[in-house]
Amino acid sequence: MVNKNTFASNCVDCNCKSSIFKHLSHPELDIISNSKFQVVYKAGEIIFKQGTPSPYFVCITSGLVKIYIEGYGKNLILGLVKPVDYIFGPGIYVDNRHHYSAAAVEDCTACLIDVNVFKRLIRENPDFADEFIKRVSLQAIFNFEQVISLTQKQMPGRIADVLFYLSEKIYCQNPFELSITRQDLADLSGMSKESAIRILKEFKEEGVLTLHGNHLEILNIKQLRHISEKG
Repeated sequence: MVNKNTFASNCVDCNCKSSIFKHLSHPELDIISNSKFQVVYKAGEIIFKQGTPSPYFVCITSGLVKIYIEGYGKNLILGLVKPVDYIFGPGIYVDNRHHYSAAAVEDCTACLIDVNVFKRLIRENPDFADEFIKRVSLQAIFNFEQVISLTQKQMPGRIADVLFYLSEKIYCQNPFELSITRQDLADLSGMSKESAIRILKEFKEEGVLTLHGNHLEILNIKQLRHISEKG
C-alpha cells in the first residue's frame, strides 16, 4: 500500500497524524511530540502480542497492520489498520493489557505515544475525548456487524463481506492488489484457508470476480451484494 503522507518529527507539522488529533492545540501536539517515538516494522513482524502490557497508543503512519484474537490454534482477524489510523485497545482503561495481537501485513511505520500522556489529554480536552469516544463506538459497531456475519451467514456470504470490506474500506478501489495472505482472508471470515480458497474459486467460475495472483477485481458487484445480503 502506497503511503503519500509526509512524516515529521514534530506532530504540529506532520500530516501523518490521525484526524482525531485535529482537536488538539499546538501546545498539546507538542506534548505528544515529546512523548512519542517512531518504529519501523517489517512485514510479518509482531507489533504487540495479546496478553502483554499496553503502555503505548499506536498510530500507523505507513503500511498495513492486522489486529487479531489468538485462539486455540486458530486466529480471528478483527480488522485491518491503515494510515493514518491508530490502535488503542480497551485494556488501557481496564487492566493495562492487550486483548488482541497486532502484526504488520506490509512493511510499516508507527508512532508510539506514552499512554499516560494520551489519557491525560483525554481528561483535559473534551472535544478530543468526544472524538475518541466516537471512534471507539464506530469500532464497536463494526465488531457487532462482524459478529452477525460470522455467526449468521454461510461461508459465501462471509467471503462476500470480506471482499467488500477490502474494496471499500481498506484498499478503497476495485480492482485491488491483495497484500494480505489467503490465510489472512480466511481469518477475517472465520473459516479455514481451504474453504476460503474454494469459495474464491467458485466466485471466479461464476463470473463474480477475477483473481490472478494477488490482483483481484469484483466483476459483478450486484451479484456479490446479493450473496452478502442473502448470507
